[in-house]
Amino acid sequence: MKILGRLIFCLFLVSEMCSAQGNLIQSGPMLGYSEMREAAIWIQTKAPSKVKIEYWEKDNPDSVISTKDYDTHEADANCVTIKADRVEPGRSYHYRVLVNGEEVKFQYPLEFQTQKLWKWREDAPDLKFVFGSCAYVNEPQYDRPGKPYGGDYEIFTSIYERHPDFMVWMGDNYYLREPDWNTRTGILKRITHTRSLPELQALLASVHHYAIWDDHDFGPDNSDRSFVHKDKTLEAFKLFFPGLSYGIDGQPGITSSFEWGDAQFFMLDNRSFRTPEKRKTDYRTILGEEQLQWLIDALVYSKALFKFVVIGGQVLTPDTLAETYSIYPEEKEKFLSLIQKEGIKGVIFLSGDRHFSEISKLERKGTYPLYDFTISAFTAGPSKPKDEKANILRVPGTLVLERNFAEMSITGPKDHRVLTCKVFNKDGIEIWSYEIKQDELN
Repeated sequence: MKILGRLIFCLFLVSEMCSAQGNLIQSGPMLGYSEMREAAIWIQTKAPSKVKIEYWEKDNPDSVISTKDYDTHEADANCVTIKADRVEPGRSYHYRVLVNGEEVKFQYPLEFQTQKLWKWREDAPDLKFVFGSCAYVNEPQYDRPGKPYGGDYEIFTSIYERHPDFMVWMGDNYYLREPDWNTRTGILKRITHTRSLPELQALLASVHHYAIWDDHDFGPDNSDRSFVHKDKTLEAFKLFFPGLSYGIDGQPGITSSFEWGDAQFFMLDNRSFRTPEKRKTDYRTILGEEQLQWLIDALVYSKALFKFVVIGGQVLTPDTLAETYSIYPEEKEKFLSLIQKEGIKGVIFLSGDRHFSEISKLERKGTYPLYDFTISAFTAGPSKPKDEKANILRVPGTLVLERNFAEMSITGPKDHRVLTCKVFNKDGIEIWSYEIKQDELN
């Protein structure tokens, strides 16, 4: 009955999205970042239009705040990011979308939240977020021949039904194809096609979204810093994922960071500075020296109890049969050594890319173990390791070979916080659960 109900809901969303599209909405609205004084709402229209947002506190529906009109432009794929900047910390808001002066109706909730002001006042708030990677949406005339690579789009309905505070997209959020990655036109067309998926729309509208990229949204398969059109894919990423910042210390790329409660997320760029894998001379790197030093500085400075390092490829596994950090052993050793030498507590890796999920756990002498939660794939074709025994760090029972997503929660009072990760299949059925207590990361 639950699966039947979800199917009916998915069909309803498809019908609802078609109705919204008739009102000039191509995709969205989508929530971007949330801060105490500001939240971002992204929208894509079908044609150049005037768009504005009206929002109000849930408990005070008469206090409607209206933004100015924003113009969407064909040159920017008719995308616009609107800032809700007359908000208060720790509040929940409803909102509505007006296009060319007329309200667009949706049958699912349009709501967002601001982060709570809690430090020096009370214990950190509990939080819940979803994360994963690899969202392939079929378009047969441009896909490779044979069995469709994408599928099970109802997974986004299952994620929506978990009602997380926010979602972290860990790369391959869309898959550029051969007709796409060399031109701005192709790149914008591909992202628009993926973002317009009907099953995505309810999730976009009421959950805040943060993202990094990996090879398929940066460029071709296994692409690196030599990709000549990375300026175009970076521009497109900025258009479709509203963030507070992109890149660090004046460097191009998507590196950034954000906080939520007593957790901080370090969003890494594993493509812009990546040395070609087959390069035989010079220092081989994934992050590049400037990004690595920024990351160590930021981790040392961070006051967060949980420090999530988010990166497209696996960090801890010794498996070298795929695009893991182990095929760049010099930088990997330097990175992990710096974490230990600097005495940085609470580091947890979140990674994607592999089209299967697993936990890797690295025991370290004299300090706490490091964990890498690899979660993949959302809708791309599931895969399995070329050698299932290669990752000797895999936590037994955590290998998942079907489409899936993960939910991470942090709960409990001060000094007794508990991190719980649950992995679910496309239908929202729990596959496994793993728990880490606060003192295990110190």
